Amino acid sequence: MGESEIRNSKFEIRNGKSDAPDVGHTKGSSSAPTLSVVIPAYNEHDAIGAVLERIRAAAPRLAEAGLALEILVVDDGSCDGTRELVGQQPQVTLVCHERNQGYGAAIKTGFRQARGQYLAFLDADGTYPPEALPDLCRPLLAGTADLVIGCRMGNAASRMPAVRRIGNTAFALLLTLLGNARVRDSASGMRVLDRAALPTLYPLPDGLNFTPVMSARALYEGLRMVEVPIAYEERVGESKLHPLRDGMRFLRSIVKTVMTYNPVRPLGLAGTAALVLAGLYVLVLLGVRLSGVTSLGRWGTLGVFAALVLAVSGVSLLTLGATFNALVAFFHRRPVRQGLFGRPFLPPGLERHFGWAGLAAIGGGVALAGACMVLSLRGWDMLRLWLYLVGSAGVILVGVQLLVSWLLMRVMEGLSKRAAEVEEDMGER
Repeated sequence: MGESEIRNSKFEIRNGKSDAPDVGHTKGSSSAPTLSVVIPAYNEHDAIGAVLERIRAAAPRLAEAGLALEILVVDDGSCDGTRELVGQQPQVTLVCHERNQGYGAAIKTGFRQARGQYLAFLDADGTYPPEALPDLCRPLLAGTADLVIGCRMGNAASRMPAVRRIGNTAFALLLTLLGNARVRDSASGMRVLDRAALPTLYPLPDGLNFTPVMSARALYEGLRMVEVPIAYEERVGESKLHPLRDGMRFLRSIVKTVMTYNPVRPLGLAGTAALVLAGLYVLVLLGVRLSGVTSLGRWGTLGVFAALVLAVSGVSLLTLGATFNALVAFFHRRPVRQGLFGRPFLPPGLERHFGWAGLAAIGGGVALAGACMVLSLRGWDMLRLWLYLVGSAGVILVGVQLLVSWLLMRVMEGLSKRAAEVEEDMGER
């Protein structure tokens, strides 16, 4: 089948193994490190030939940068002749999936088969510029990056469709907010990375959400991530991306990944928003009451209960986030990044005050409820007191939540210390 090298990945996929060495160089290159370019392809007969030609044309510039080139195409169960076309291409390694397994699965197969110290991937549909590969490799070669992303949002020449531009902007803002680092393109499908970063980035999903999960994991694992502007073109052929379905998958993937690293960020943001809304309503309500209005009406009463639910839920989410962070820190054996725009989301050590704060809230709520009962026994109409009773119930519930969270974190702190003491006694550190 021409000059290409054919590898059937059926055995490797089923067994999770690869016959390719972890790190190596292309044939005939004894000193230059190799850049392995992986191209996942599923029914891309009309576009992939031109993409491969452009990659081969970039070889001289890569050689000037001190890199040898290896090209791998992972055919992900195509049925349009993509496999046969690639099999006739020179200087290309073809790896075949017998059935379609997904975009991320194809890239991971390519990584397992690749011989290079540096790994790159880009789509087979002509949207990403292979000519930019040398520029993306420079931060890696300079030792200033572990992962370099071709940023589609920073180049005026990019021809990204409006729907995708809006979606990518939204996901980048979300990851920036949750990841505490500026991200301009969270889902770019053109990237270069050092093979040594793979154990840190894995596990990664098999689907199209491969790239946003990679970005999120890189942020939280402390990898040096650099974005280099690239031009983006309209694809050749019909897109396989479904904006709504895959957009929801991207959203779930980002939030799920963040939850495994720094749960207090999403939970804390949601909890803070709930507390702010509850606090605003309470201020409005107090103003109304002080003005002499004692009747709330239907909507006012509904607002009181909404504020109660928001307040209790907000504190519950904040404390749950802090508790989850303690669990994550215990699992990873390292502190969890909580920052928000360079500052801690929660003041350091705040969770240690949950215990006395919870007891104070419970005591205050009980005292307020007791005062209401005393006033009722002295002849006050309960219609004048019900609002304060509802408030006391909310304060008590908040106190209980704080106290429970404090107890959980003290238990986890004890378990963490016990594990460290066991290692010390066993002489393992």
